[in-house]
Amino acid sequence: MKKLYIKYMVSLRCKMMVKEELNKLGLNCVILNLGMVEILEDITESQREELKENLKKSGLELMDDKKSILIEKIKNVIIEMIHYCDELPKENYSSYISNKLGYDYTYLANIFQKLKA
Repeated sequence: MKKLYIKYMVSLRCKMMVKEELNKLGLNCVILNLGMVEILEDITESQREELKENLKKSGLELMDDKKSILIEKIKNVIIEMIHYCDELPKENYSSYISNKLGYDYTYLANIFQKLKA
């Protein structure tokens, strides 16, 4: 299976649109989460370029850079926490984000700091 990361994919409508674009390309979606989709097949370079262009028309962006992907994952954890959880976590937010992503919070904070600079 192949994971694709998509920037600005933050709603049910976005998820449906991404799934539709994948189907048009003959790619089967196995898992569809905010910011990430997992497909069964390997994606060819031409499929990737076509998907990239079609997503761009809808305000979404296919990502390749590892730091950008991690930052988008952090944003999506926060969006899920605020908008889609029945109750906010009992632990502090930095610990929640760190645990959810499996990274030390200091590392995550440094990624944001470098982005800001």
